[in-house]
Amino acid sequence: MYGHIGDEELGISSIEPLLSEHERRAFADVVSYEPLRAMTAPSVHSQLGEAPGPSSLHILTLNCWGLKYISKYRSERLTEIGKRLAVHEPALDIVALQECWTYSDYQAIRGATRSVLPHGKFYHSGIFGGGLVILSRFPFVESSMFRYPLNGRPTAFFRGDWFVGKGVACAKLQLPDKQIVEVFNTHLHAPYEKEPNDSYICHRTAQAWEIAKLMKDARARGSLVVGLGDFNMVPMSFAHVLIEGRGNVSDVWRQLKPGSSIGASIDVAEADRRNRLHLPGRPDVEESLLEHGHTCDTVLNTWRWNEAHRKALLKKGLDREIAMSEPDPRAKRLDYIFFGGLDDGWKVKDARVVLTERHPTIRCSLSDHFAVEATIIRGMSSIESLVEVEAQGPLQRPRGDSITADIVSMEDKDLKHAVSDEPTRTTIAPSFYEQILAMIEKYTLRERKQRRWRLVHFVGSAIFSIGSFAAVWWSKYNYVAFVLLLISTFGIMAGTVDGLIGGLFVGSELRALNEFEWEVRNALHLEGGPAVEERPLKDWHD
Repeated sequence: MYGHIGDEELGISSIEPLLSEHERRAFADVVSYEPLRAMTAPSVHSQLGEAPGPSSLHILTLNCWGLKYISKYRSERLTEIGKRLAVHEPALDIVALQECWTYSDYQAIRGATRSVLPHGKFYHSGIFGGGLVILSRFPFVESSMFRYPLNGRPTAFFRGDWFVGKGVACAKLQLPDKQIVEVFNTHLHAPYEKEPNDSYICHRTAQAWEIAKLMKDARARGSLVVGLGDFNMVPMSFAHVLIEGRGNVSDVWRQLKPGSSIGASIDVAEADRRNRLHLPGRPDVEESLLEHGHTCDTVLNTWRWNEAHRKALLKKGLDREIAMSEPDPRAKRLDYIFFGGLDDGWKVKDARVVLTERHPTIRCSLSDHFAVEATIIRGMSSIESLVEVEAQGPLQRPRGDSITADIVSMEDKDLKHAVSDEPTRTTIAPSFYEQILAMIEKYTLRERKQRRWRLVHFVGSAIFSIGSFAAVWWSKYNYVAFVLLLISTFGIMAGTVDGLIGGLFVGSELRALNEFEWEVRNALHLEGGPAVEERPLKDWHD
């Protein structure tokens, strides 16, 4: 019923104390396997006397949860992650890490993995960094850091996304046969609200658009493409479809398991899918990991336990027994590996969730996410019959008892194929672009309104401050003068912050939105839509 994975990949050694002997043997029987070597055709390069390329690529991505001062046991966990990567079986070729924020943690991981992954890059970006790392068995030909033009609202500066330099860590790697592999590692904006009422959906849309462009251009150059990271999205959501549809890449997990989940089982979309396929209401831990590739919010991860259980483990050493048959209703897949090159004779052989084991002494999970690993092999045809389905909009419209708000909008006949076990290929309809434009327009009006109020606050605070300083001259009491000075000082400080946001930072955001809008209008025009018209951008100083 389930795919096969090895003991070390699933981390059985770390959860063995939590299982009875009977459960241990039963689970080992399910997940044990004998690896098979791919049959490869003779390489053209070998016929020409060049070094043959690898017959397979072993790729891994992990969100390390390495926030300085915030993430608990950060140094201990990331050091252990480096050790596990070094001895991972099969040996890894490409590794992408997210939320590796400090250079000292990167050095610890590099020191542990240098013999296996001799090439690496820590990417610098933004005020506090980008948190992105790429490690490789193959040499870097080029490397760059592409920062997202839209990355968090300036009006929500209190959230970390606006400060950090989120973007795409890009690396060109050269295989022994001179084949170029372009790697794109990213961490999209966090979803602080639920779609379709997510005020950050426009930014995540723009970020998905940008990385899809990068991957599409790489494929046009003839490179193999690996796009991976923490995308903060669920399968078949708007960003997921946009990346696959415009990036000319494939989600490796859905290549192997097209009938896997499209969210947590408590979400409306996934609950509807399970009902359509006559599946139990909630997956257990075993199904969650093996069939659906859930990397986040699973009950197997100690950082997702409630506060009482976490404190009992970390402070008192009281562990919990997590059986493989335990329900896992909140688990979902947020971490992805996309691959471009399946039409060039490469094939997805395997994909699995790994690094589920615990830290050997602290007994906590190595991160608040699990890792995803994929094995891509070449020399075999990967052309399969795919059912083509069409995405018509960013969000599924509420319609009776159908799926709502979680996945893209489709016709009923396409929706049945998309949530079934059939392999599908999603195309993007012109109406999809039209709804993106409507989203941009709505969000732009919101930001303009926010800017007006913030500029009004700045002017008002300046007038009040000047009036307070003038009133000090006429005050007969020192305490009154002190209060006026105190209020005016803090008032002008708050007003100045709003003035900077409204006068400068929102203007930068509006210009980025204008560029994004033009690109979407141009894409719509290429699909038969109206011609793109130049529109002036009105700013407050115009």
